[in-house]
Amino acid sequence: MVASLVLAATVGLAACGDDGGGGGEETLNLTIGDIVPLTGDLSDYGPSGRKAAELAVDQINAAAKEAGSDHTVKVVHEDDQTDPQAAVQAARKVVDADNSTCIAGGYSSTSSTIPISRSVTIREGVLQLSPASTADEISGIEDDGILNRTSPPDRFQGPTLAGLVEEALGGAQGKTINIAARNDAYGTGLADTFTKPWEEKGGQIGERVEYDPEQPSYNSEAQQIVRGNPDGWVIIDFPETYAKVGPALVRTGDWDPKKSFITDGLASGQLPKDVGRDATEGMRGTAPGSPDSGEAAQAFDKAYEAAGGPDRQTFDAQNFDAVVLCYLAAVAAGSTDGKDMAAELQDVSGPGGDKYTFEQLPEAIEALQNGDDIDYEGASGPVDLNEDGDPTSGVYDIYRYKGGELEIYDELPVEEPQT
Repeated sequence: MVASLVLAATVGLAACGDDGGGGGEETLNLTIGDIVPLTGDLSDYGPSGRKAAELAVDQINAAAKEAGSDHTVKVVHEDDQTDPQAAVQAARKVVDADNSTCIAGGYSSTSSTIPISRSVTIREGVLQLSPASTADEISGIEDDGILNRTSPPDRFQGPTLAGLVEEALGGAQGKTINIAARNDAYGTGLADTFTKPWEEKGGQIGERVEYDPEQPSYNSEAQQIVRGNPDGWVIIDFPETYAKVGPALVRTGDWDPKKSFITDGLASGQLPKDVGRDATEGMRGTAPGSPDSGEAAQAFDKAYEAAGGPDRQTFDAQNFDAVVLCYLAAVAAGSTDGKDMAAELQDVSGPGGDKYTFEQLPEAIEALQNGDDIDYEGASGPVDLNEDGDPTSGVYDIYRYKGGELEIYDELPVEEPQT
């Protein structure tokens, strides 16, 4: 489910110590380019993501000052409009005009993150961390470590969703699910990763309807989606498109939102207000979240609320982590060159060193400058990036729409699925 970071630096003394970091006393002048969807299909998520990026920069600057490090960090924001052309233009702006060497963003796999990576970041050697793009296609892109993300890929979400549907329907054996999915890398990919575990559980897929997200109406697609009297539905979409798909389903008279299951793309607190309760009430879904019991997650929630502004939404903690990781990778590298940072990202995000949360950033900075390895524990939980730039673990919120509000009622830790 969607921010960009920027660093330009002058490096002082050479690195020392082991493979954990640059070491020595460095001067880092860091500009963070934050590319978020403030308009377009995913605009529900942009304001909270922008606020999270600003909060991360505030935490970084305070920590650098406390650590006595000569590091200056600022953030610039651009709107990707959930549109490929606009996303590429936004990325070029933060790289060419603002001298960004790290981008946090975008949010949509197809409409922002992949176009940015192919047209800008891979070519220019600019480190990229998406907080919200979950399509499995991203894992296989040849990028030399440039393209990364802080939300788990959809190969985690498909089985998680299948488990939710199984529990809600009292078993999967002999149960039929119709799938409605937007026809892009996110929609079709997640439909595939749901289908396999659902069928392994003994369930069946009835109708699978893939639709163009740019259509003016979806009345005929809605008739196909409800065909066959299934036991339930899986709907994979974004808010702006669902604002037309949902009412079309209601008009069929043969669809029940209480038997419908959705994914992270529709985990927006604005959805019932924008689409209507009759198209949302009772729907349940899965979305990347933060561990309720984690100290870092709780501290982030308090800091976010104290800062004021837009309410929290899905992916804000992941955007916060993307910004912090970009900075820590620069400290570890003793450089703000995108390729240098990319070479350090896996080490600072995963096991092998002492754990540090954002509340311990001063200590993390000192450790990296001493040449020690660290393991950043994110506001969204353990990030632990692998060589593909994917998290190897995470947490999914289990949510529903109840009383016109989004309610998170459970969470499920997940790890890399076994193949």
